[in-house]
Amino acid sequence: MTLGSPAVAVVVPVHNEAELLDDCLAALAAAVEHSQRTHPGVRIATVVVLDACTDASAQIAGSWPVRVLSIDARNVGTARRRGVAALLAELGSPEDVWISTTDGDSVVPVTWLSHQLDLRAAGADVVLGTVRPDFADLTLEHAEHWLETHPRGRPVGNVHGANLGLRADVYLAAGQFADLDQHEDVELVRAARALRARVVATDENEVVTSGRFWGRTPGGYAAFVRATHERIAGVG
Repeated sequence: MTLGSPAVAVVVPVHNEAELLDDCLAALAAAVEHSQRTHPGVRIATVVVLDACTDASAQIAGSWPVRVLSIDARNVGTARRRGVAALLAELGSPEDVWISTTDGDSVVPVTWLSHQLDLRAAGADVVLGTVRPDFADLTLEHAEHWLETHPRGRPVGNVHGANLGLRADVYLAAGQFADLDQHEDVELVRAARALRARVVATDENEVVTSGRFWGRTPGGYAAFVRATHERIAGVG
């Protein structure tokens, strides 16, 4: 059966990302515009979930055509779940909604959403996209190491909330994002796999995320970047 164009719920959790949020939302706006050209009739709604923000993130989010939701959970899993719930309430039946998530410190490529929609139409229930650190934040040795260990066309299927998409009905059946301050994305995909969801890994639309060493979650991508840097530099 050929699927029609679904509604798309784009969810962006944010905790004090004023330095990077404008670039994030500019990239998302370009991706939304591209998807609406390549998939006529698709409805796309974006929500920025401001979680205990004390910087200028609210002002920045308010300058873009996105829905803004403010919470005080200090928990990325809760922020993602609240964002999804807010959009599902207005987008219609879960069978017709696709959920795409990224992060406030990340920049998506212009074809990010359109590619996820194409994979959905081809039968994907969950799409796992790759993420790479911003090379401007890394040493030359670290950037070269990353390129050597991530050959194009061979995604390993790691789960990144900064580059994740899935059917809303699968999301709900898998139990939604849990109230976890890390690995909420991994746990969700694990539950989806247990339901025999069709999971597709791709590196065709890689998301660039901050290469900082200290992130907003204790064991998130920043911890991986830091550990890799220390290993390359022989620290510790």
